[in-house]
This record gives sequence, C-alpha cells and structure tokens, in this order.
Amino acid sequence: MKRISSILCSLLISLCPMLTKASEIDSLLNQLDVAIKERPFYIKKKKNQLRELKLRLYPELPDEERFKQLGRLFTGYRSFNADSSLAITQERLHLAHRLGNRDFLSDARMNLAEVMGVAGMYKEALEQMDTIRLDTLPYGQRLYYFHILRTLYGWMANYAVVPEEKNRYRKQVDCYTDSLLKYRSDPEDSLSYVLNLGQHHNLSGRYDEAINLVKRILNSSNIHYDALAAFTLAESYRLKGDAEKEKKYLTLAATADMRTPVLEYAALPRLAVLLFHEGDVERAYTYLKLCMEDAVACNARLRMLEILKIFPVVNDVYQLQIRERQQQMTWALLSISLLSVFLILSIAYVRRQMKRVVQTRHKVVEANARLTELNDELHRSNARLKEAGLSIAENSYLKEAYIGHYMDQCSTYIEKLDSYRRHLSKLAITGKVQELYKELKSTKQIEQELKNFYANFDDTFLQLFPTFVEDFNALLLPEGRIILKSGERMNTELRIYALIRLGITDSVKIANFLRYSVTTIYNYRTRVRNKAACNRDELESLVAHIGQLKI
Repeated sequence: MKRISSILCSLLISLCPMLTKASEIDSLLNQLDVAIKERPFYIKKKKNQLRELKLRLYPELPDEERFKQLGRLFTGYRSFNADSSLAITQERLHLAHRLGNRDFLSDARMNLAEVMGVAGMYKEALEQMDTIRLDTLPYGQRLYYFHILRTLYGWMANYAVVPEEKNRYRKQVDCYTDSLLKYRSDPEDSLSYVLNLGQHHNLSGRYDEAINLVKRILNSSNIHYDALAAFTLAESYRLKGDAEKEKKYLTLAATADMRTPVLEYAALPRLAVLLFHEGDVERAYTYLKLCMEDAVACNARLRMLEILKIFPVVNDVYQLQIRERQQQMTWALLSISLLSVFLILSIAYVRRQMKRVVQTRHKVVEANARLTELNDELHRSNARLKEAGLSIAENSYLKEAYIGHYMDQCSTYIEKLDSYRRHLSKLAITGKVQELYKELKSTKQIEQELKNFYANFDDTFLQLFPTFVEDFNALLLPEGRIILKSGERMNTELRIYALIRLGITDSVKIANFLRYSVTTIYNYRTRVRNKAACNRDELESLVAHIGQLKI
C-alpha cells in the first residue's frame, strides 16, 4: 500500500509542472483572445493618431518641415498600411529631389526600400539600396541603412530554396547585424541594442545568452519593443527545440501586436501553425483568418504568401470538423426527437392502459355472461385464421408466379439478344456482306454519345471557369472574337483552348480528344493566334492563367 502511495505521489509531482505550464499557456491564449476582441478600439485609436498627423500637413508648410512631418507619418503607417506608406515615401522622394538635400534623398530611398521589402520586392529593394553611398550618410541614417539590409537579407534567407543561397544570405545578415552593433552609440542597456544583440546571439547559436539578455527588457514601458522582445525569445526557444516556451512567447508577442496595433506581423501566424499541429484547429483557423484579413488590409504580400502556405490545409480540417459537428448535432437532434416521440407514445399508452383498467373493473360483472360469446368469437377467429392461412398460401403462389414471369421475361430478352446474334451470323454465312456492314458500321449511337460527352465537357468546364469565354475573347482583337451560335456553349476553337487551360497542350492529344486530325488542330491554333490582341506567342501562356488568383 505504501509503495502504491509513493508511486502516485511521484506521478503527481511530475505532472504538476506540466499542468502549471498548460494553465499558464491557456491563460495567455485567453488574454490574446480578449486583445483580438478589443482590437477595433486599438485600431480606431491608431487611425485617430494618423489623422492628427495628416492634419499637421498644412498646404503652406515649408518643404523641409513637410518632409520631416511626412517622415513621422511614415513611421505611423509602417506595418499598418503598405499602400499609404508607399504613397508617403514617393511624396518624400519628390520633396527630397526638389530640395536637393542629399540626406533627405537617402532617407526617402531607404523608406522606399523598406516598403518594397514588406511587399516582397527584394530585388528592387536591394537595387534602391545600391543607389545610396554609405560613406555619405550621417550616423543615424547608417543605423537605418544597416537595419534595412539586415532585414531584407533575413527575409531572403527565410524564403531561399537553394542551401548555398540561404547560407550566403545568412552571412549577409550576420555582417549587417555586426555593423549595427558596431556603429550603435546607444548605451548597452538600451532596448534596441539589446534586441539587436539578442538576435545576433540567435544567429550565432548562443540561444541561452540571447534568452538571458532579452528577458531583461521584456516588460518595458514600450509595447512595440515588448512585442519584438517576446518574438526574439520565441525564436530562441524554437531554435532550442522548446515548443512550449516558444508558444508562450509567441502568444505574448501576438498580444502586444494586437494592442500596438499593427497589421503586418509574424508572431500570430507562427502561433496558429503551432496550435494547428497540436490539434487546436478552431483557434488556429480563427487566428489565420485574422492574419489574412490584416495582410490584405495592409497589402503585405509577403505575409499573404506565408499564410497561403498553411491556410488551405487548416481551412480544410476546420471545415471537416464543422461538418462532423453538424452531423453529430443532427444525429443528436434526431435521437432526441425519437426519444420524445417514444416518450409521448409511452405516456399515451400508459394513460390508455389506465383507462382500460378502469373499464375492466366495471366490466368484471359482465365477464362471465360474455364467456359464451367469447367462445363463439374464438371459433370465428379460428375460422378467420384458416382463411388467413389460405390467403398467405395464395399470396405465396402469386409471388412464385410473378417470379416465374420475371424469369421468363429475362429469358425472352436473352433470346432476343441471341436472335440478333444469329441474325448477324446468318448474314455473314449467307454472304450478305453489305447488310452486315450496314449493321456493324452504324454510328448513330456513337455520334449521340459523343455529342453528350462534349456537352458534359462544356458544362463541367464552364462550371470551373464561368467567365472563360469572355476572358478568352478579351485576349483577341475585336474583329477576331468568337461569337457562339444560339444554344451553343462552346465551339471547337474554344474547346481546343479549354484543353490548353487544363494543361493539355500537345496537338496530338487534343486531336485524339476532339476526333480531328493533328493538321486541323494545328490550323485552328494558328488561326486563333493570328487574331490575338497581345503578342501571338504569348496567347496560350495567357490562356493558361485564366481564372487564377491575383494578389
């Protein structure tokens, strides 16, 4: 008994930390859900702040002061709306050219490179950075210069497919991180310095050093830096392989992002993926749906691509769970309904039985008098039973007759088939070759089946691509556009390019499908390409993209 007690105590002691961790994560996730619900308030507050900044852009404001005020507005729109950030950057660039101020021009170009990076235009962003000479930048702009390049190469390393390219980009990230730390004049306990140093430790594989360093600034008075610090810690724990701690700090980072607020972020999508793999599909779906809405609102194409990699899988699993729950609810309602009906019938039966008992009590006196009548009724019942037996026998006979008739009909049908076979055989034996060929070469049935097949193909294809005819005609010159006959859904030219849209580009396969010669198919394709409104060599490539999602 003592041994069992000691084993139970050991199990409880080992489970306590796990239960505490689970409770902490659940509490943090609940706080995140509350922050998401309160998010409209934070966004409204953010928009009011941006509106106030816009109001300070007076028409009579000097160009130099206007450039600085646009810089403050750009900072506000950063990670909130890429389109507005781009418009502000372009205006700053125009002002910098007009003022002829080299520092202003460099700052505006770096702003533009930053916006391009968020949009996933890495090549263009690097080309923009190449126009800036580092030795001409003042100290503050040099830090911004290194920050942008480190961020760009970090994104490129994350999305590189070739290992050699990934390693090359990571070396660039290390290089620019070292430059940031070298040129920074901030004290070593400043928030930005600690964050940069922590990220540098992560890149160098010194995860514990990064954790000990960044934890010091986690609960600062700046919620934006709290989000960055929590995300850096989550990255440290991810690299260490501690999924629970990673989830904890991703939750803290996502909560801070919701309250900042920003619309371009990385913590919440990564948290959603973790929750999905742990089986919390509903929460993962909710978070990813919010991430996609924010990415679209911000026009952050990079985040859209990240979310699109996992969202369809999560959505499919989530919809499957919804259907399963609906089925379970349907069965539950059906079971409850059946039980209710059974209960009502039972109550009615009980009440009926009670009435019968009362009636029986009144009829006890009359029971003996009716015994003879009941005996007579019994005899009559026996007679009816005999009649019923005869009726059953008669029904059995009728069933046998029906079955025999059915078998006879089947035999007759088989005989007709055999007769048709003998007829063909007789034609062959007697040498009536022409009549035999006429019977065998009849193509009416095949032609009808082919007609039905093409009609079904047209219907199915146009269900998948309902605007295909209009989109295809838009690629042709007005005088060369295809006009269908009344009641006709597609013709041969449209079917050829419908097959090309489905990925069948080989003229031999298309000819086999449509029962034409290869030469005829080639002529059709050449004739249509000559009617193209665009480059005739690009027509089929454009047709292959009809109906695709445009981001």
